[in-house]
Amino acid sequence: MPKSSEKEYLSTLTRISHAITSDLYLEDILKLIVNLTAGVMGAEICALWLLDEEAGELRIRATQAMSQEYLKERAIKVGEGIVGLVAEEAEPLVIKDVSQDDRYKEKQLAKKEGLISMLSVPMMVKEKVIGVINVYTVEKHDFTKSDIELLSAVANQAAVAIENTELMVKTKVIQEELETRKKVEKAKGILMRQQDLSEDEAYKLLRKSSMNKRISMKEVAEAVILSFEISGGKK
Repeated sequence: MPKSSEKEYLSTLTRISHAITSDLYLEDILKLIVNLTAGVMGAEICALWLLDEEAGELRIRATQAMSQEYLKERAIKVGEGIVGLVAEEAEPLVIKDVSQDDRYKEKQLAKKEGLISMLSVPMMVKEKVIGVINVYTVEKHDFTKSDIELLSAVANQAAVAIENTELMVKTKVIQEELETRKKVEKAKGILMRQQDLSEDEAYKLLRKSSMNKRISMKEVAEAVILSFEISGGKK
């Protein structure tokens, strides 16, 4: 495993940092992270797993590996295998030879891919584990303190990217809900005045139209508002 210089380490972290603040989609950011990490660490495979808290398991989300066997979707329970153990204990773990470690559960796949040494680190956000990043080498390798620090820095930057993306998605959903609510309220007011309906009757009319036309309440409300504006606001 060729060693990278401190300059290359810093360059990798800088590129990842720039990706996080860019307009790239999360999937593209994660792919970039595993590609850059594998390159700077001289690893055969870099894989990123994210935690599904409700299911209590981790699922592979990004890897630069070309093997279809490795790329297929897999899930590991928290506490099981190396990935699950790292997620549970929130501590990096080095395995000198995965074929000789009883905790490693995918020995056949590792043998097929020629994987030997492994470094696994948790992805942390405010002391909370949200995933795990692994790197593998095809020769026995002693991962150094610098290797662990680099991968931990990458893992935490990836965690920031995920947290920021999820926050943006939640914010967008909330904004859309508020916008829909405002439009529905405005449409209700128009129907109440135009058809002399109660608030409940106006809402039921909007909902019925939404169901019959198989479109959203927001679209129905927008149509009512548009019709009202075209007519010049006449009853």
